[in-house]
Amino acid sequence: MIPDRATLTACLAVAFLSSPGSAQVGAPAGPVPAELLQERRVRVMEAAAGAPVVLGSSRLRDLEREYPQDSDFRQSNDFFYLTGLETPDAWLVLNLPTPGSEGLYLEPRDPAQELWTGEKLGPGSEARARSGLADVRSSDRLVTDVTGWLGQLEAPAVYIDPGDPAHVDRLGEALGEARGTARQLGPTLAELRMIKDRDELRRLREAVRITTEAHQEAWRAAGAGMHEYEVEALIEYVFRSRGAERVGFPSIVGSAENSVTLHYDKNRRMLQDGDLVVVDIGAEFGYYTADLTRTFPVSGQFTDRQRAVYELVLSAQEAALAEVRPGATVGRLEQAARRYMREHSGDLCGGESCAAYFPHGISHWLGMDVHDVGNYGTTLAPGMVLTIEPGIYLPDESLGVRIEDNVLVTEDGYELLSGSLPRRPEEVERIMSEAPRIWSVAGKGS
Repeated sequence: MIPDRATLTACLAVAFLSSPGSAQVGAPAGPVPAELLQERRVRVMEAAAGAPVVLGSSRLRDLEREYPQDSDFRQSNDFFYLTGLETPDAWLVLNLPTPGSEGLYLEPRDPAQELWTGEKLGPGSEARARSGLADVRSSDRLVTDVTGWLGQLEAPAVYIDPGDPAHVDRLGEALGEARGTARQLGPTLAELRMIKDRDELRRLREAVRITTEAHQEAWRAAGAGMHEYEVEALIEYVFRSRGAERVGFPSIVGSAENSVTLHYDKNRRMLQDGDLVVVDIGAEFGYYTADLTRTFPVSGQFTDRQRAVYELVLSAQEAALAEVRPGATVGRLEQAARRYMREHSGDLCGGESCAAYFPHGISHWLGMDVHDVGNYGTTLAPGMVLTIEPGIYLPDESLGVRIEDNVLVTEDGYELLSGSLPRRPEEVERIMSEAPRIWSVAGKGS
């Protein structure tokens, strides 16, 4: 459908204000400080030991053929981590032609295309100012420049990350014979991204704060007769209204039999009194996501049985948290949680330990991805962020309980980033007894 002139004018205004090439202009999280971007790039260049590094961005998707109902451009994590730019179809080149050098390649601007997708950041002085990179060139020069520079090296060992599969052919053309000795950049960046700097922690803290608020609003509003998708809608309204531009992963709102499916996300069932609801959600703020899970009773009060299982999960989480410190491992945290379950299950899970009904791991790294990059054999160090999330799932009873929090490793232990989100069952019940705040605006409360 072709819009009329008034509609087209309005759409273009929005497009230019929220352009994918805007280098975070207007983003609620604000820009990444240029000095931190430079520090990150220097660490990559040092890790590459002077070898060339070629990193591609994400690309714009075709709105006619690639999920037009989900047209939001999201930059690749590694490219954003090193440039802070949301520009599509761009390239970052490090250690070329000499160690320590860095350059940015951007697509030339296309006014005809920008009529539909909004203004892009092209090569020029504006791009240099926004990126903090002094050398910004047209991507038309990429193949020629990289080919020429690699030709100056006796045995180029290139680190590459195409950013998007569609870039592989072009990247291969630029690298030529060096492809045979090319190394993947991902593992190098994964190791660096495990330790969060101050801006990353600022973004994570806000993502956690927003997600905490969304959880509590869901507790206040939820009740028998609502659908899981209505709870999801409220949660994601809170996300957007607080500056989270997208979800970190599909929101999980699983009641009763759906509470025992670990990654259930259809969210179609109607809530009923007597149900437990597992809500596993994360707001993404400035490319960093939270990941918090709580379990609540639709009726507002846990039954004795539900409370007993809930408190065993909570105590197992506390046992794992007590082990978080520099030098520990994720395996050690999991052993602590499972040991607690084995020793304190009693007859809660019949004739066996409730640990048999804890099928997933205790933790994963957290950052730009909800399951963030990094080696799980790595010992914990200050600046790492991870989840602690034990659970017990009893399919025969349609009873699932998971409690998940986000944890920052510090010099002498840990900081519970999600510490303001209640975990005790009586605290959950107290908040559920409060009148809805946000949902009433949407016409569901009093």
